[in-house]
Amino acid sequence: MLHEVLLALSGYPGNIFVEKDGSLEVVPDLPFIHPSEQEILSSLCKLGTFYMKFKAFTTKYGGAPIHPGKEEAHTSDLHGLYLIAFCSGLERVLEPYRQALLTLEREILEDPQLTVFYVQTELMQYKLLFPAISSVIRQVESQRAHGCYILEILHKNSFCGMPEVRNAMEIILYYCHGVLYKQLSAWLIHGLLLDRYNEFFIHQGKVLADAARAGSQGDDDDLGIGGLSGKQLRELMQVAGEEEETKAYVQFALRPEMLPSYIPVRLAEKILFVGESIQMFEHDKDRPAMKRTGSILKNSEDQFAEELHQLSKAPLFNLAAFESVIDRIRKSVAEHLWKLVVEEADLFGHLKLMKDFYLLGRGELYLAFIDCAQSILRGPPTSVTEHDVNAAFLQAARDVLLDDDEVTQFRLSVQTKGQKGQKKPSGPLPSGEIGWGVLGLSYSVQWPLHILFTEAVLDKYNTMFRFLLSVKRVQLELQHCWALQMEGKHMVSEQSEVAKWQLRTHMAFLLDNLQYYLQVDVLETQFSQLVEKIHATRDFENIRLAHDQFLSSLLAQSFILMKPVFHCLNEILDQCHNFAMLVSLSPGALNERQLELLDTIAKDFSRQSNLLFKILSSVRSHQASPYLAQLLLRVDYNKYFSQAGGTLGSYKAPVPSSSSTTTTV
Repeated sequence: MLHEVLLALSGYPGNIFVEKDGSLEVVPDLPFIHPSEQEILSSLCKLGTFYMKFKAFTTKYGGAPIHPGKEEAHTSDLHGLYLIAFCSGLERVLEPYRQALLTLEREILEDPQLTVFYVQTELMQYKLLFPAISSVIRQVESQRAHGCYILEILHKNSFCGMPEVRNAMEIILYYCHGVLYKQLSAWLIHGLLLDRYNEFFIHQGKVLADAARAGSQGDDDDLGIGGLSGKQLRELMQVAGEEEETKAYVQFALRPEMLPSYIPVRLAEKILFVGESIQMFEHDKDRPAMKRTGSILKNSEDQFAEELHQLSKAPLFNLAAFESVIDRIRKSVAEHLWKLVVEEADLFGHLKLMKDFYLLGRGELYLAFIDCAQSILRGPPTSVTEHDVNAAFLQAARDVLLDDDEVTQFRLSVQTKGQKGQKKPSGPLPSGEIGWGVLGLSYSVQWPLHILFTEAVLDKYNTMFRFLLSVKRVQLELQHCWALQMEGKHMVSEQSEVAKWQLRTHMAFLLDNLQYYLQVDVLETQFSQLVEKIHATRDFENIRLAHDQFLSSLLAQSFILMKPVFHCLNEILDQCHNFAMLVSLSPGALNERQLELLDTIAKDFSRQSNLLFKILSSVRSHQASPYLAQLLLRVDYNKYFSQAGGTLGSYKAPVPSSSSTTTTV
């Protein structure tokens, strides 16, 4: 009977132990088995049942993985390298159990008088271990665990007060970590994502070149210039330096659901940065800049690979040692990338270009451009608006003697109703001038600066560009109204004319101080701090962090992120624009209908200026919101705003009469 017991413990049924509903059971009512022995044999049957299920699991999933190109890959079966490693680790954990059965068999052959109780005693430790392993397998199967998520399940189950269970989980983790370290070595040393079954916590995103091609498809429309299309026009205007073949740059991202909890997100981001940088360098290793700067890891690939190999041989995962190796690799990559971006690619020159074009650093350029494009963007955009506005932009740049090489790196975009798949532009959209509201600026990012000036970063620059351009444009419109006022300053005016020009003065007072705050207190200050931070480091990650902080500070201090203030400023710009349009269309005396419209504009402007003053004055603590206090200081530097009760543009439309009192302005 003892030999049948050993067979049952090995997962094989017999005459005494039969399989029923996937479990081994003792045949009931056998005359030669005592009831006490029946209980012991039933307990041993549970071990045999567990082992039988373990063998079935390893047989099913421990073989060659399903190829992702085959139809079987689309089935619901579990698959992947981590699952194979899990099965290998499980086989390693079960090996002592099999050895224990062989030992029992030898002892039984040597001493036939051994009892079933002795067998139970020798296998007592597995009564605790097998249920724990079975629970882990159930979790893997029920949760459809895949890839690195298996590591998370094993890690959670390894926190156990039973040494046998903890040691078994650590052994299986060791085998699964072998796959992880191989993927990490390929990614960190060679920039290769060896992840055929989508198991790694880093995955491939979109291809930048493909996205750029998709975004430029709208430019292929006929521009009405002798049948010349937008694509053909770009080809004719290409400079000689742009003939180099465009390569596709692949973006990568973290897959949070696959990241084990014992690997911090900050560490995973370092791993992502290193591999993405090395992948970029391997992709472009034939470029002249790459040949000048040499190896990105400073020829330390073998050393780093050996360190990762030593970590993989450790029985337990050591986070401190692991992070130390990652930090050394990241430091080497970051220093090399800093040299390439700052010195070889002239980062400071490109930042100056971004400031000049996106942040209106070249004020004379946009002064000329607004004059040239006013008639083009006054109404709704058409299919030829983008071509016309770029021609006006290029002409304005030549008028102020800008270098063509700088200007050709930027291109204005205008979203028309027929263009789909484009995001709605953020920023003020003044009524009546739809063309200005959908105007954007694109930048032809040169390698390797595309890792700094990403699509998300350029979107933030575009948000600032639209807002600053709107403020600049409305300010120029009010200055044009002042020129009209000066033309007729020697003429006598009615009382309504005096009130009209006083309203313009209040509007210009607010807009001029807002413009000074944006350009001096915000842009110049933050740009100087950015340059200082870049000079103070030799780590590319610190440069990217400083640049992100720079953009966030611009958006915050320009109140674009503070919706009440931003909405109030947009309303003020809208009313100033409406006033300028009214004055431009009727530079002389206003009729009754125009006086009513002027009264409405004045009331709206007065209400919004009062709201702005209340918001600015409500913040007494400079530490809580120093930007609001700084803008209040600019607007109310001479206490005129305070003395006016926080209200600008007070205007009362006079009652029209046949005999009006005249005064000289």
